[in-house]
Amino acid sequence: MESGEAVSLLGEQGLAGLCQFKSYRRRWFLLAAVCLLNCSNAMLWLTFAPVADKTAAYFHISLEMVNWLSIAYLLISIPFGLVATWVLDSLGLRCAVILSAWLNMIGSIIRVFSVLKFLNVGSQSYWYLFTGQCLCALAQPLIIFSPTKLAALWFPDHQRATANTIASMSNPLGILIANVLSPALVPEGKRIPLMLGVYAVPAVTACALATVGIHEKVPPTPPSASATTSTSQPFLAGLKMLLRNKPYIILAVCFGGGIGMFTCFSALLEQILCEKGYSNEFAGLNGALFTVCGLLGAFLLGLYVDRTRKFIESTKICFCLSALASIIFAVTSRFRNQAVMLAITSSLFGFFGFAIYPIAMELAVECSYPVGEGTSTGLIFVASQIEGVILMILLQALTVRVSEDPSSTCALDQDGALDWTTPVLVLAGLCSAMACFYVIFFHTDYKRLCAETNNGDLAKAEDTASADVPEA
Repeated sequence: MESGEAVSLLGEQGLAGLCQFKSYRRRWFLLAAVCLLNCSNAMLWLTFAPVADKTAAYFHISLEMVNWLSIAYLLISIPFGLVATWVLDSLGLRCAVILSAWLNMIGSIIRVFSVLKFLNVGSQSYWYLFTGQCLCALAQPLIIFSPTKLAALWFPDHQRATANTIASMSNPLGILIANVLSPALVPEGKRIPLMLGVYAVPAVTACALATVGIHEKVPPTPPSASATTSTSQPFLAGLKMLLRNKPYIILAVCFGGGIGMFTCFSALLEQILCEKGYSNEFAGLNGALFTVCGLLGAFLLGLYVDRTRKFIESTKICFCLSALASIIFAVTSRFRNQAVMLAITSSLFGFFGFAIYPIAMELAVECSYPVGEGTSTGLIFVASQIEGVILMILLQALTVRVSEDPSSTCALDQDGALDWTTPVLVLAGLCSAMACFYVIFFHTDYKRLCAETNNGDLAKAEDTASADVPEA
């Protein structure tokens, strides 16, 4: 749909309620509930990655089977991602959040069953773990797609990017907590049951908050003009519009690839570093720096974009700088005793890479308006999961078995450790290629902002005309 049609649609649906916009304080409770849920789901996804070797030893499985606990998230969310976009844009935000909260909680509890001795699950313990991960994976698309919808429905236009940033960045906050907490809780394999119990607590809390505290599908009065048309397009019609939207397709491919790369980096970081003699604790620290700096970068960029509306310029600059950081990390990680340099490059990779995430989600809505937010962000997420699965499988296939090295900190199986030199260089090369493609080919109008601006000008004109009419 052209921007002129978007303006017309907004004018038709939003003019009647012009100057009736209102923001409600309870939007902050909704934001808090979505943040906790998003954070919990990310913690459950990355529970095992920082202690992959100890998990493999405890459950008597291979590292590849441990990696499948992360890959399950990617695979399941591909088909269910399309369902989640329909749920969010057709049934509404409340239904999506509560459904995801229950799936997340039930999955976390089933994971605990895998280590309860009185159940005597024996060799089936891994499959309890895997089933729980799959239920949590079903919740992920519903949670990940919610921030843009929440920001559009409940927050005024000058707070949208910030609200979306806060809600979206709770996911990497969960990754941060998992990177720090898992190694701290599991200094040895026998502490795995404690870790699973601790990770279930936020999931249960988030489910209680969402179920008891979220009562409304939409606010009684919208906070902005665009909120009145937030779900203006039917799901299938919106999907067809997106597939014909060239700027959106470029954004989906490039940004989806970026998310896939960050997924691989987070899930495989411990395995990449342990072969060169770095401990699980150091890998967890790198993951924490990666995420903390990413949260800081996203927060600062969100404030900047809320003020300047420079979505495209911001994402292009950050994409290029994150590609540069990925190259430095790929080279540095292949040498021993480079802890300081690795910590710095992980921090820079996170600062510039994560900063793109919420802004790109807002940009997806801007370039695809008036398609519903759930559909426009959901399709990008599905693309990212497809690319993430391909990358995870490709990177593992490119690893090489190496003989036991005295300096290695990996908990080795009988086949030895894995050398990740080729995979990390390929990852850096792909990141650079994606950044170049995005910078050269992505251009778009800000359709939602344009529609709101034109609608405001139209309202002022009508008010002026009404004031000029003489009284009878």
